[in-house]
Amino acid sequence: MNLLILGLYVVFVLSAIVLVVVVLIQEGRGGGLTDALGTGGQATFGAGARGINMFTGIVAGVFLVSAVGITMLNKSSSGRSVLDSGAVPAVPADPGAAAPAQAPAGGAPPAGGETPPPSGG
Repeated sequence: MNLLILGLYVVFVLSAIVLVVVVLIQEGRGGGLTDALGTGGQATFGAGARGINMFTGIVAGVFLVSAVGITMLNKSSSGRSVLDSGAVPAVPADPGAAAPAQAPAGGAPPAGGETPPPSGG
């Protein structure tokens, strides 16, 4: 299972890098990186505008499928969700009632400036 998740992470990262490069190479309305590279940008893939658009769609599909796959496999391998941890604080039955004060840990003096009685003796 971990090997499958690792493989999906590799596909995810590689497709993200390829997707960024392909989007930057595409011809835009205002020029951009395509003008900086000249006509060699689209000739890199050996395809015209239709071909590079289809390639971009396929890479985007691989990116999305791998992202969903990673999410589903990580959730099934852990078997738990963040919402299952019980981190939501309980609401008291009587909102007007104050919560009982707890003694401070580590022998620190209680709040209010009171000093604890001497121990032993």
